[in-house]
Amino acid sequence: QVQLVESGGGLVQTGGSLRLSCAASGGIFSIDAMAWYRQAPGKQRDMVAVVQSGGSIVYAESVKGRFTISRDNAKNMVYLQMNSLKPEDTAVYYCRLDTTDNVAAWGRGTQVTVST
Repeated sequence: QVQLVESGGGLVQTGGSLRLSCAASGGIFSIDAMAWYRQAPGKQRDMVAVVQSGGSIVYAESVKGRFTISRDNAKNMVYLQMNSLKPEDTAVYYCRLDTTDNVAAWGRGTQVTVST
């Protein structure tokens, strides 16, 4: 059973930076995409950034130029470097993994709070 554990969230001031990490373990045979999503209170969960196995990357418009996603295939890790953080980036950030046989797994999330 695939397990994802996020870390690196916290409280930061506007304009600050955080780096989120996600470690995948358990029954992983072939990872396709790894992604970060976020969910603010009262809102739906939205994609922030996704990196495919071939290396292609897609970002949400709201984070382009500020966030960078990267992955370490050898370690089954995915990272999200977040710079120039804004209060509207406040949310619970979730890691997601999709395998090549269409199994999707989610982490439990890590809270990111950006103060004014």
